[in-house]
Amino acid sequence: MTTTLPEPTSLVPAPGVDRVVPAPARGGLDLHARAHGTGAPRFDPRVLRSRWVQVGVGDPDATARAAEHGVDFAAAGGRVWETDAHVYLPVTATRRDGDRVAYERIVLALSPDVVVTAQPQRHYGVFDKAIARMRRTPWLIGSSYGIAYALLYALNEAADRVVAYASDLLEDMSDEIDEATRGVDARGREIGVSDMQDTITRMNRAEEIVSRAQESQLSLARAARHLRSEIADSDPVLAGLVETLVADIDGVKQHAGFEHDKVRYLQQAIMTSLDVKQAQIVKVFTIITAVFLPPTLIASFYGMNFTHMPELDRPSGFTVTVLLTLVAAVIPLAYIKRRGWLR
Repeated sequence: MTTTLPEPTSLVPAPGVDRVVPAPARGGLDLHARAHGTGAPRFDPRVLRSRWVQVGVGDPDATARAAEHGVDFAAAGGRVWETDAHVYLPVTATRRDGDRVAYERIVLALSPDVVVTAQPQRHYGVFDKAIARMRRTPWLIGSSYGIAYALLYALNEAADRVVAYASDLLEDMSDEIDEATRGVDARGREIGVSDMQDTITRMNRAEEIVSRAQESQLSLARAARHLRSEIADSDPVLAGLVETLVADIDGVKQHAGFEHDKVRYLQQAIMTSLDVKQAQIVKVFTIITAVFLPPTLIASFYGMNFTHMPELDRPSGFTVTVLLTLVAAVIPLAYIKRRGWLR
């Protein structure tokens, strides 16, 4: 299924797009049909084409079609902007593309008659889900607001998959994170900073993904609220769907916030564990220095070139010196052990 809809002059239906699908037998659809005084709605791609104009980057024909509807994305810039005929709603979209997460700017120009989208390319894969939603709920294409709802719904679903992908990344690193917090790997070898470098890098990537997803949800929620205000009381059924969408967007944002707190906690746990390991290494070197410093002082003293040293004339001078050196090493070691610094 593709997002790009063929031009009205095309006589050959595009695969998965120009097929007229009868509405499923759903109570919600029947309720909406009764509310509007119509029968069971059908998905008509010609109606969708007339109410949804897609403007891909570098597509002059699509830009000209948008201009025919009075849409000027350049004047709107990257902000929410309202004119007499349109309201421009910028959204930062996040989507997963294999192992890569893409962040793209989508702008919806919304009016009562038409919705125009500025998107990275003419076929934007995220909107395939919007078309699928409109096929299942054909009455959505009866108004530009219904189409805008389906588009925001698809963007929210894409963001949800991105957050789930970040969660999976953390789950894949669970064993490595557990080893880092314990300080030893499966073979009992102590873990250092270099051993965790790759894990820390991937964890930082997961943090960036969920942070960007949170930013995306903020812009998406703002667009959904503007859509709700545009609908007002003109379509209670659609307004209810938008209210549910606002709640879903907030749910994805909360999920992203939970994953963000989780990754920050794991990062802190790993760094704390590594700091403790480094502190233990420094402590070992400090103890070694404290133990061997007095014997080194004695050795330095007897290494001096004096003319007369009394100990050298005595038969037991060497033994006394060795014992003195040993005592000088044992005293600081006993003191360190008594203070509990060896634990």
